[in-house]
Amino acid sequence: MEPNVRFWITERQSFIQRFVQWTELLDPTNLVVSIEKIEKSRQLLLTNEDAFIHDLEDRRVQEAWKRSLSTVHPDNSKLIPVPFRPAALLPFTAPMIFLSMLSVKSLKSLILPQVSFYTYTTAFNIVNGNASYNRRPHESLLLGTGVIASSSFFGLLPHLLQMRLNNMLLKKALPIIILTHISAMNVVAARSLEPIRGIEVMDKEGNVMGYSRKAGTKAVKDTAMSRIVLFGTSAFIPEVFSHFFVRTQFFRQYPWSLWTFKLSCTVLVMGLMVPVSFSMYPQIERIQCDKLEKEIQSATEETELFYNRGV
Repeated sequence: MEPNVRFWITERQSFIQRFVQWTELLDPTNLVVSIEKIEKSRQLLLTNEDAFIHDLEDRRVQEAWKRSLSTVHPDNSKLIPVPFRPAALLPFTAPMIFLSMLSVKSLKSLILPQVSFYTYTTAFNIVNGNASYNRRPHESLLLGTGVIASSSFFGLLPHLLQMRLNNMLLKKALPIIILTHISAMNVVAARSLEPIRGIEVMDKEGNVMGYSRKAGTKAVKDTAMSRIVLFGTSAFIPEVFSHFFVRTQFFRQYPWSLWTFKLSCTVLVMGLMVPVSFSMYPQIERIQCDKLEKEIQSATEETELFYNRGV
């Protein structure tokens, strides 16, 4: 069985335990770890399947799990490209969200941040989604291109409306609402093949019982919900804090400090919300057999099966 799958199935973690686990997996050093070290870690975990899952107090084993879980896709055992590893989400998207939320007079200055943000998140969703179903490279490319174009278009709409609105509250709230909804729809669209073709469901030993469209639908839905929490909160809280900051004496003396304050606030909030959003649901989720297709139910006597939700 793939070590990462074995880990998430064996470790029945609570939300707090998952949160602590993700704070370690989101360590920026996981972006620069060498392929040689990753391969050595994987070899260590593959040597004795039963021993090392329970030997988490061993520092060497802890580092091996950290490198494996943060750099290797659980479905295909392939290395995740460095820019799309979970630890890269914060440094890539935080500046883009900050620029996307700025109030500007020219729409041209917003096109690049919007396109960059949705290009990155679309690629991140496809790379870190479930990879157990059959898909051709050109399908992912065409799908990703369409998702990027539509997400960027709808992402610019609130800024077009801002120029025609006089209600200050609505002008501030509209971009946040649109960003939150589009981020969720981006997940649904980028991973739309999973509910259509179905994803692998397996027993606790890792034996594949079949492909389930219902499991694929649930995986996409749960991940979309986590993005709503992540990007919605990361956009909302800095706006609220900035609203009160501009009323302080410090801002009156140093008007330029608003940008620094808002960027710092965005990074801090996202730094907390990334592990929170990733911890909302288990990486390898459980699903009751009676909620799956009948052909899968007839193929096993297990009461529950497992599938990779994706990140």
